[in-house]
Amino acid sequence: MSTQTPQISGGTAAEIAESVRGLVERGQLAPGEALPPVRALAEQLGVNRNTAVAAYRDLARSGVVISQGRAGTRVARRSRVPQEGFAGAGALRDVGTGNPDPSLIPDLGPALAAAAGRHVLYGEPTIDADLRSWAREWMAPDVPVGADDLRLTLTSGAVDAVERLLAQALLRDDTVALEDPCFLASIHLAQLGGYRAVPVPVDDEGMTVAGLRHALEQGARAVVCTPRAQNPTGASLTAERAAALREVLADHPYALVVQDDYYSYLSRQPFHSIVGPEHQRWALVRSVSKFAGPDMCLAVTACDPETAARLELRLSPGTTWVSHLLQRITHAVMTDEAALALIERAGAHYAERNASFAGLLTYRGLPTVAGDGMSLWVPLPVPAREVTERLTRRGWLVRTGDGFRLEEGDEPSQHLRLTVHDLTDAEAAALADDLLAAVDECS
Repeated sequence: MSTQTPQISGGTAAEIAESVRGLVERGQLAPGEALPPVRALAEQLGVNRNTAVAAYRDLARSGVVISQGRAGTRVARRSRVPQEGFAGAGALRDVGTGNPDPSLIPDLGPALAAAAGRHVLYGEPTIDADLRSWAREWMAPDVPVGADDLRLTLTSGAVDAVERLLAQALLRDDTVALEDPCFLASIHLAQLGGYRAVPVPVDDEGMTVAGLRHALEQGARAVVCTPRAQNPTGASLTAERAAALREVLADHPYALVVQDDYYSYLSRQPFHSIVGPEHQRWALVRSVSKFAGPDMCLAVTACDPETAARLELRLSPGTTWVSHLLQRITHAVMTDEAALALIERAGAHYAERNASFAGLLTYRGLPTVAGDGMSLWVPLPVPAREVTERLTRRGWLVRTGDGFRLEEGDEPSQHLRLTVHDLTDAEAAALADDLLAAVDECS
């Protein structure tokens, strides 16, 4: 639509947002249609630029529009956005879920029974004392402060933590550095928050130095990094790469650095931090959902004092605290020797099955290296979408790398993300056969 379109009306942020919402509902603004730039809309309506910014932010948060930072704002399309762990598989065998094996998740029954005996009232500490003690031991070795100065916050999972961390640090149109390819939730957070996402390429050693330097030169005020088991590539930072990234960040001590170590207990790789001892704004996020179960929506975040204070303001008692019942279940599971042994076995199982399938593909002429994580990142010599279509005909539902891209490129992705740890040897062999046949047909 033209930037001079008179359809949008209103003198306050709420009125402008309601006007846009009404135009969308009546079909006068079509899905994917561009809205006027903030400055043009403000001039058109005779309002302050901040009023237009607030209107667009409210619309983005309610899902009416998608903000692409300096690239503009568009009416959200009605098609479903990709969702981690879900696809309409129907009769197909879904090997793109990224889900854990239910048989390798600890039984929560005993922990639930033990945790249900005490009621929590308003005004009590937001973190149970036992969980705080356990979490402190979990986080303290990997943050740039001593245990006595460690500030911990609980959120409803890692995605919740990252969203709140970015929201307290960024305004609409602010720049955030995100890995590319990228975890689906991070892409959605950038869109809904109205942030300008600058892609930082990922290679076999994790986030690249040149990519991070470029993002910071572009004005990135926050960086989100997955130090190990990067989703979808499976890459983990080496000690050398982490040191090089710390060196780059040393010149930007007030850029918020969020390290999402979601795979922690399951990882086969050591943790290497990109936050140096002098960095001023940082957060380490660790969730329990990958090993204690996706429904265990609890993450522990360790932050610098200022970031922690801002985060805690959004998680005050009586509003959005994390259930103490969930906290006690988590503590019971994570201090149970049998549960910990099962979690260790799960991590070894995922690594072994990924390595086995990667070896199978490599032996058959499709070189593949197994990274860390729940899934396998498979490079192809042809466009992944073409291979996907042929695999669908053979009964497999897979996920291409296109959905994990931060920005749409001219060239289609040549990667598949496969979750193969729950396949039998016979099923794995059949998938490998079908995948190689599909590649041959596309070559």
